[in-house]
Amino acid sequence: MKILLVEDHADIAGVIFDYFEILGHTMDHALTGSQGLSLSCEQHYDIIILDVMLPKMDGMTVCKKLREAGVDTPVLMLTAMGENDDIVSGFDHGADDYLVKPFDLKVLEARVNALHRRHSGDVSAKRLTFDELSLDLSSFTASRRGCQFVLNPSMFTLLRLLMSRAPKVVTKEELNTALWGDDEPEGNVLRSHVYQLRNLIDKPFEFGYIRTVPKVGYQMVKSEGDAA
Repeated sequence: MKILLVEDHADIAGVIFDYFEILGHTMDHALTGSQGLSLSCEQHYDIIILDVMLPKMDGMTVCKKLREAGVDTPVLMLTAMGENDDIVSGFDHGADDYLVKPFDLKVLEARVNALHRRHSGDVSAKRLTFDELSLDLSSFTASRRGCQFVLNPSMFTLLRLLMSRAPKVVTKEELNTALWGDDEPEGNVLRSHVYQLRNLIDKPFEFGYIRTVPKVGYQMVKSEGDAA
């Protein structure tokens, strides 16, 4: 598995990181909530292990923003708070499982394996489709009418969010958050990324799926009549 660990406590992070690496898994580590959000939106992970108490952005907010961005990667939350209300809040924010500190590493491993098994059995988690457009979530590739396109991380993030919400409008703020978290660059960089994505998946065909909703954001439409 490819696992993202979002944990600011160095000792805890080191133990978890080493444990899963020894088991043969590929590990990435984020120290802050905003860094974890950015990595989760830019790359594909099989599991996200997410601490609740994080600097810059807490785990609850990270999880909520991930789900709003269309990221359906299983999230296992780690927390020192074991009250029922805290656990329920974690699930309400989009978590798939919850483990209270301190915990046994073998229990954490068992929870991670169980989440991965359940998610791997969900075919819809591997591919998104919209009319003639298909997005493979495991290979960062899109296809339309037999043409296959390799997407860079930014284009993949944008297309995944637009397709997962289609035909609803996705606001510029949501797209910016999915791309950069709290570190949004200056200038209209989003517009440039959308332009690149359109050139790739829309321009070669007689009809473009991506529509601009002035002053709001973008949406995927199958025909002119579907636009908001």
